[in-house]
Amino acid sequence: MSVNITQTHHTCVCGGRFLPLELLHWRCRNEHMFLLWRTVVLLPFKLVTVFLHEASHAIACKLTCGHVEGMQIHADEGGMTQTRGGVYWFILPAGYLGSSFWGMVLILASTNLIAARVAAGCLAAALIIVLFVAKNWTLRWLCAGFIAVLAIVWVLQETTHFRILRYIIMFIGVMNSVFSIYDIYGDLISRQVHTSDAEKFAEVCPCPCTGVGWGVIWGVISLIFLGVATYFGLVILSES
Repeated sequence: MSVNITQTHHTCVCGGRFLPLELLHWRCRNEHMFLLWRTVVLLPFKLVTVFLHEASHAIACKLTCGHVEGMQIHADEGGMTQTRGGVYWFILPAGYLGSSFWGMVLILASTNLIAARVAAGCLAAALIIVLFVAKNWTLRWLCAGFIAVLAIVWVLQETTHFRILRYIIMFIGVMNSVFSIYDIYGDLISRQVHTSDAEKFAEVCPCPCTGVGWGVIWGVISLIFLGVATYFGLVILSES
C-alpha cells in the first residue's frame, strides 16, 4: 500500500494599546511572502511545506503500526510517501491536516524564544532523520540545506546581535499554513484529481461525501488552525 501525493519599524498603536515590533514583522513578512509567491525565492520554503505534508503521512503511518518505506520530494512541489500497513483512512488526511497543524505549532512557537529554539531543534531532528530515508536527491538536498540554515541561524542567535531565529520559525509556520490551504484548494476543490488524498479518502470512508466535499472540510479545518495560530499568536505578542 502506498500514499502518493502530487502538488503540482517600531511600535504601533492598535485599539489604544501599543503593540510590539514583532507584530509589524509578522505583517511585513506576510506581505513579502505574497509578493514573492510565484518566484523561485520561496521554492525552498514551499518544499519544506511539502516535506511536512509527507512527514505527516509518515507519522500517521507509524502511529498506526505501519511501516514507512520511503519519502520523495520533487522540485515541481510534488511528493510521495511510500507506506505499508497502518490505518489507511488515518494516513490519508494526515498530509494536508498535518501540514496545517505543524504550521500552527510553528507560528505559536515563534512567539517565545525558548519555544522557537525547541521548534528549530525538532525541525532539524526531523530533517536529519528524513535525510537517511530520502529516496531522491531533491529531498536530500532540501534536508541538508535547511539543517545548515537552521544551524547558522542558531549560531548567530546565540553569539551575535543578529537574532532572527524566531522570525525564521514564524515565516516557515505562516508559509506552511498558507501553502497548505492553497494546495487544498488547488488539488482537492478547484479541480478533481482522482488520485488525490481526498478522492482516496472518499473511497474508504463510509460517509456519503465526495473527494471535493472532503477537500472543503479539510480546508475549513486548516483555516481554523491558521485562525487559532494568528489569534493566540497576536494575543501572546501583545502581552509580552
